[in-house]
Amino acid sequence: MFLLRFLSNLEALLKNLTSKLKFQARHSMSEVIDKYLQYIKLELNLSRHTQVAYGNDLRQWEAFLTQGGTDLDVTSVTTSDIRAWMLHLSNEGDGSRTLRRKLQAVRALYKWLMINGEVTQNPAAEVEMAHIPKRLPQMVRESSVDSVIDNYIDENDFDEVRNRLIVMMLYETGMRRDELIGLLDHNVDTAKGELKVHGKRDKDRIIPFGTELAQCIDSYREFRDKVTTCGDRFFVRSNGEPLYPMLVYRVVKRQLGEAGVTSKRSPHVLRHTFATAMLNNGASLNSVKELLGHESLATTQIYTHVTFSELKKNYKLAHPRALKKGG
Repeated sequence: MFLLRFLSNLEALLKNLTSKLKFQARHSMSEVIDKYLQYIKLELNLSRHTQVAYGNDLRQWEAFLTQGGTDLDVTSVTTSDIRAWMLHLSNEGDGSRTLRRKLQAVRALYKWLMINGEVTQNPAAEVEMAHIPKRLPQMVRESSVDSVIDNYIDENDFDEVRNRLIVMMLYETGMRRDELIGLLDHNVDTAKGELKVHGKRDKDRIIPFGTELAQCIDSYREFRDKVTTCGDRFFVRSNGEPLYPMLVYRVVKRQLGEAGVTSKRSPHVLRHTFATAMLNNGASLNSVKELLGHESLATTQIYTHVTFSELKKNYKLAHPRALKKGG
């Protein structure tokens, strides 16, 4: 009887051990990260930029946890492990925004594991996010952008014609730099005064534009088609090749610099300027949200703080009582 009980217990112990080994193999850190990255690509359809960022963050986290060179069971990670990683990154010089993004990547991974019933709790949930001081979006004055648009250019120079149009498009539509680079020729309709951009999360949106921009687009197209072939790209270089991010950044920085702008000069600053100008001139917050392609109204609401900040500045500069000492 004793021998039978012993053998029965031994069998149960071996089954349990085998089950644990299979469980651990199934939850290998490296394999889990691979599967999660496939999930956010194929199921969530996140942007390429987000996929790369999450991949880099999670691989860095994996490397920190497996410094001994052996793989790790993803279910064995504790809150203390994640706090230790955050401290390590902070000591290495990572800023608050970077720390928040990396912690969010780990939180999202464990949230996915919980949904799939692989873990019962999220060890990253108890780790406090790094605090980020509130910063308002930077913008430039409308008069400065007008100066760029109204400035004399050589109408026989393709680059000058195209570069002015780049600034006009960014400022008058609020599109992102990547959206401008990816803009297709057949999606720009000057007769209707609207264009379609392919934005984040593979979502398309329609943006209207005015007569002046339509005329500049027609002129650019006529010039472009004489100079080169473009396939279906709207913006190209003189050799027919597409634009690239740094080229667009340099164009905007140089053009705004020539207009006397000394603050930050970038395509995204023009997007901020578009949003602020729309709100200052009576557009509804929801309309601006749709034009910018924001998922949440909360993202757009930051611009109400910008317009109020500008309002306070103008008040202090103009109101006679505000000019008095202590006013």
